[in-house]
Amino acid sequence: MAIEDKIKELIEKRAEARLGGGEKRIQAQHDKGKFTARERIDMLLDENSFEEFDMFITHRCRDFDMDKKKYLGDGVVTGHGTIDGRVVFVFAQDFTVFGGSLSEMFAKKIVKLMDEAMKVGAPVIGINDSGGARIQEGVLSLAGYADIFQRNIEASGVVPQISAIFGPCAGGAVYSPALTDFVLMSESSAYMFVTGPKVTKTVTGEEVSVKDLGGSHVHAAKSGVAHFTSENEEEGLMMLRKLLSYLPQNNLEDPPLYKCKDPIDRVDEQLNHIIPDNANKPYDVTDVILSIVDDNEFMEVHRQFARNIMVGFAKFNGTPVGIVANQPTFLAGVLDIDASKKAARFVRFCDAFNIPLVTLVDVPGFLPGTAQEYGGIISSGAKLMFAYGEATVPKITITLRKSYGGAHDVMSCKQLKTDLNYAWPTAEIAVMGASGAVEVLNYKEISKIENDEERAEFIAKKEQEYKDWSANPYRAAQYGFIDDVIEPMNTRFRIIRGLSLLQTKKDQRPPKKHGNIPL
Repeated sequence: MAIEDKIKELIEKRAEARLGGGEKRIQAQHDKGKFTARERIDMLLDENSFEEFDMFITHRCRDFDMDKKKYLGDGVVTGHGTIDGRVVFVFAQDFTVFGGSLSEMFAKKIVKLMDEAMKVGAPVIGINDSGGARIQEGVLSLAGYADIFQRNIEASGVVPQISAIFGPCAGGAVYSPALTDFVLMSESSAYMFVTGPKVTKTVTGEEVSVKDLGGSHVHAAKSGVAHFTSENEEEGLMMLRKLLSYLPQNNLEDPPLYKCKDPIDRVDEQLNHIIPDNANKPYDVTDVILSIVDDNEFMEVHRQFARNIMVGFAKFNGTPVGIVANQPTFLAGVLDIDASKKAARFVRFCDAFNIPLVTLVDVPGFLPGTAQEYGGIISSGAKLMFAYGEATVPKITITLRKSYGGAHDVMSCKQLKTDLNYAWPTAEIAVMGASGAVEVLNYKEISKIENDEERAEFIAKKEQEYKDWSANPYRAAQYGFIDDVIEPMNTRFRIIRGLSLLQTKKDQRPPKKHGNIPL
């Protein structure tokens, strides 16, 4: 065969591979409002940056007449490219080929990609749109999934791993996204579940739709499996690009630095008045966050889940940071099971990838009740405490208002080796609120007062005495647990100065294989 013919054959094979399952199936994908695997990759990456690997791989199954049905690429597109000039590795499942089902060779392509990403030290993005394991290959498909899971585990804390769900993701397929750092789901087409509606009805008798069992809202608001949702695929892919702008390439690098035109010493006098005089009145901590970060930009993570605590990414003078903040507008900012786990996982991610942590505290305590105690609030609160205490990245804590009891300790207190602990003048740092403390400390005196008016006057007097004695930032500052009491409008400047100071921080923990976080 002449060289010209060989080159022609190559060109034809590439064209065949790019067609996936063929024009009809591509059209069927478009008719569902979904893009193909390669279209998604092209939208995600910088223009003309994608380099595809293993385009010519085919499956090796001969059972069920599968040897007569072969497609180049075998249902998954793998390769690398750039996002804002930074290298990323990408795989995208191709629903036009056997419904995107995973085979032995399909899995080997992904495993090879992930091994290469760990060697190079670059993030991995997986775009999921698959019918699950390829039944015709039996245990080979199950082994393929397990190979991928093992790579997810090995890559955890080494390179950022992000999963986008743009179609079905069911059965064993759900565990790879669950092992990654962030999961994004399209509201229009994505669903995830271990067992589907039919099996659920057979086993439990429950009748439930695909959407109500595993749609994006379920996992964003109820289970917490999804960190982000998008109206459509285009928006989702742009969110992934934005997310990566806050992350380093790997665990040995720092996050990228950006030029910042937002003045370091910019002040916002409204912060001096944002805390209500009534300690039981809520305010939106989002307003505080947007006021102090660069260009009022905050990328919230887990927005719909455990809304009594907020986590997300922002920049201070061009430096990406992770922010954790109690949210008084939901359950008064109290810590519960879901909030503790949500914040703990975020803190551990930031620590794994050298992202400084800024914590804004306004927490009245842990949510009481049998549901919380039976559900393991003790272990959940310990998760967050463990995460903060284990973290060696720069840590800055600002107490805005309430910081009571065990929740004070959990929310990145000085004793958890937080580097800088500041407080606003409105901070109340105490074992408990004034009303509860007075009932305990003055129980005998209160019980002897029979006149309601006199009792109320006595309680009010004792509450004020308690606030003056303990429920303020100055008593904690006397012991060095608060490094400084700062004017709220200067918060941005103090955080930026603190982060600059902590750039060269070195904090070692005792050598060990790994800790035993209370899972």
